[in-house]
Amino acid sequence: MTFRTIIYETSLEERVATITLNRPEVLNAFDRTMCEEIREAWHRAKDDTRVNAVVVRAAGDKAFCAGLDTKKPYGQPDLVWNHEDPGELLSPKWQKLWKPVVCAVHGICTAGAFYLVNEADVVLCSEDATFFDSHVTFGLVSAVEPIGLMRRIGLGETLRMALLGNDERVTASTALRIGLVTEVVTRSDLWDRAHQIATAIARKPAAATQGTVRAIWESLDRPYRAAMDQGLLYTRLGNPTGSAEVAQRGPDLPEPRFR
Repeated sequence: MTFRTIIYETSLEERVATITLNRPEVLNAFDRTMCEEIREAWHRAKDDTRVNAVVVRAAGDKAFCAGLDTKKPYGQPDLVWNHEDPGELLSPKWQKLWKPVVCAVHGICTAGAFYLVNEADVVLCSEDATFFDSHVTFGLVSAVEPIGLMRRIGLGETLRMALLGNDERVTASTALRIGLVTEVVTRSDLWDRAHQIATAIARKPAAATQGTVRAIWESLDRPYRAAMDQGLLYTRLGNPTGSAEVAQRGPDLPEPRFR
């Protein structure tokens, strides 16, 4: 598949795939084509045994993603019950991708962009990043994206973002404080730092990293004790494989970085 709205690259030495949103002329807003291409990229990364981690980033200077491209029809079936959520295509976990995803945000990040942010495993941003949810400003119910966002930043911060719409922007420093991102870097360092994190993760045995991602995310949909019981099953399944790989080649122990 030849991509028109994204760039898909692999660095096999580092075992990292990179997905770059590539519609900067419309602030990387997504249309149906981009959604379908991102879904294809998730599956390409999932099926490639040479890839252990994925970086998501965006081209251009102004925005990571401005959500749905409202100037183009997305193309839903006539019958409302057959409508699909674009987030199903954009979200790695909905596509059963358990390889760790690192999301690098710069500039504007709004509305449907949270489909990508909400299901990333590590999110960092540059100092110029601003996060907001524009739905209610234009008379639209804000529901699906905030439900995912609430798992990251809690009910209070989610409601504030959802209800204030375009009237308030969450800055990079506030995003760090409320847990929306885990690190803030300069714009010039953003892509390198995201790739550095993904490379460090990708060096670990895939049985360990993917099992960890799957166990933690699936626990969110279960009561505490059921989640603990399922987590124990994942350790019993994944630990023999990952431990055997470490025993064969030794653990990856670079100089630790403190934050």
